Amino acid sequence: MGETWNKKEREKKRQKNKQDKAEKKQERREQAKDGNNLDNMMAYLDENGNLSSTPPDPRKKIDFKLEDIEIGVPKYVPPTQAELTRRGKVSFFNDAKGFGFIKDTVSQESIFVHANNLSSPITENDIVTFEVEMGQRGPNAINVKLVK
Repeated sequence: MGETWNKKEREKKRQKNKQDKAEKKQERREQAKDGNNLDNMMAYLDENGNLSSTPPDPRKKIDFKLEDIEIGVPKYVPPTQAELTRRGKVSFFNDAKGFGFIKDTVSQESIFVHANNLSSPITENDIVTFEVEMGQRGPNAINVKLVK
């Protein structure tokens, strides 16, 4: 008995796949000879972290200790009292209504202050120390003390 039609088709398909594979292999060999070698495929990072085709300058090399590299979120270190305390100048204060604003000397941020958070009476242009907490409408000054 002879081969069936289905067997002939499968054999033709197998031969075609084999020929395609051989052609692709030959193309890869030719491209490798054309200079598409490892050096042309290499990418480098410059000192700013950008990809570059040229190797970095060895004079700009920076050595790091393995222990100094942190992967992930650094451990939380609670701030000290000195870091929490800020200095500022009272830019506005209304004794009748019991509120005002303090301008932080470092950030120039205007911070709301209420009379309940004062340790001593203050007036405009006084220099004070204070701590900041976030309120419903923004930062509020607490533990406000007059600097003498």
